[in-house]
Amino acid sequence: MSDFHALKITAVDSLTPNAVTLTFDIPEHLKNTFAYTAGQYITIKHTVNGEELRRAYSISSAPSSGKITVGIKKVPNGTFSVYANESIKTGDVLEVMPPEGRFVFESTSEAKNVAAFAAGSGITPIMSIAQTVLESHSENTFVLVFGNQSPEETMYLKALQELQEQYTNRFFIQHLFSRSQEENALFGRIETSTVNFIIKNKFKETAFDAFYLCGPEEIINTVSDTLKSNGISEDKILFELFTSSDAEDTLAEELEGKTKLEVLVDDETFFITMDKKELVLDAVLKEDINAPYSCQGGVCSSCIARVTEGKAEMVKNQILTDGEVAEGLILTCQAHPLTPTLKVDYDDV
Repeated sequence: MSDFHALKITAVDSLTPNAVTLTFDIPEHLKNTFAYTAGQYITIKHTVNGEELRRAYSISSAPSSGKITVGIKKVPNGTFSVYANESIKTGDVLEVMPPEGRFVFESTSEAKNVAAFAAGSGITPIMSIAQTVLESHSENTFVLVFGNQSPEETMYLKALQELQEQYTNRFFIQHLFSRSQEENALFGRIETSTVNFIIKNKFKETAFDAFYLCGPEEIINTVSDTLKSNGISEDKILFELFTSSDAEDTLAEELEGKTKLEVLVDDETFFITMDKKELVLDAVLKEDINAPYSCQGGVCSSCIARVTEGKAEMVKNQILTDGEVAEGLILTCQAHPLTPTLKVDYDDV
């Protein structure tokens, strides 16, 4: 489940002065392995300056395209994002894990009205979702609220314009720019007033079936809270964080003693003795066990495992539902063991 595959890059295209897209060649024998649902991401593993890096990047292409493309924005003082923007070229080979993720849109036979709020590189999975929504049903509509600093720094601006021309009566974009005054765009950032303007004014006659939110944690919290205050049920609000605030690990300070940890991954069982102050994933990786992981910050879903015996508690959880937690699922990058023994299963998730 945590296997990587060597994929060749067939295209490197500039999106903005600080962002590129990478398109991967998927060999015929890996087509099924790399089949994906709109909104999912891939994890890329690569060694830069002697250090192994893993990064999760959302797929921006639609499943119907038959290809996998990701957008990568250069992060100040970043490592892989800088490498991708400055050094990667067509023909290079990267190690890639098959697509995963729960921030998805699956088409149905019924027409849907979908809205999305994205900021910066948060547009990446929304591109895949928007294209799939629009092409999967002739009566589907899609409203996009997209915040950026300026048009020059707006990822996928040309592709969005093309989508708008193709689906004139079904695809609507409200741009916001925080550092540029532009015609037909709002000035500023996505705030409570922005959400209210969209759902209570500009599209007040539209009953939305789902809202997709992607970007920094602060914006997602603002949009989500505002939607709920307007009577939108929580099950209609889906979100994916690209960045998250660091939660203080006060739980570790309270824990004492050791835990005998049993780990099942890829049909192999491993036994570890770990300190309860450690996080489960850290202890697993320390033993060179090939467990799946990517962000190690609790914003992706790569490291989910099921607790089959014992108890663990997460420092923070912004991925799993209450029902999934009740079923024993944990983010191992955020979980401390609470019991003398703990069994986790990476295969049964």
